[in-house]
Amino acid sequence: MRIDSLPHLDEHATLVAATPDQVWPHLADIVEATFSRPGMTGYARLVGAADPVTSGPRPLTEGSTFPGFHVATATVGQELALRGSHRFSAYALIFRLDADGPARSRLRAETRAAFPGLAGGLYRHLLLRSGGHVIGVRRMLAAVRRRSEQGPVR
Repeated sequence: MRIDSLPHLDEHATLVAATPDQVWPHLADIVEATFSRPGMTGYARLVGAADPVTSGPRPLTEGSTFPGFHVATATVGQELALRGSHRFSAYALIFRLDADGPARSRLRAETRAAFPGLAGGLYRHLLLRSGGHVIGVRRMLAAVRRRSEQGPVR
């Protein structure tokens, strides 16, 4: 299933006082750190994720993986599209960077997902009703904004 054929779930955005090229390395670092936390490999295996472990080239590029996701698109300064699937869902998380004035960017995170069958519907209900998804995405965006506004990757 192609990313654009997955149903749209939500989109969140934040303004960053840095150019898209300045934001990019922080975005890649935060995304990888978020999905490579301890326990993520175990969770990915538990739900039968297609990509249960970290592998592939670094810095992130097409084909890189971390628990639950593989990088479908990595266009520096523009778009980082992550794709994944497991027993209960097929999903994508797409980060887009757009210039929004001098030395300012808009960072957006769009989520798309399909939840087939009864088990998928239950998983969707748990994921979205808990608020965990929204909290997690907003935390990632805020972390990227903070680090980008502090300066270069260390």
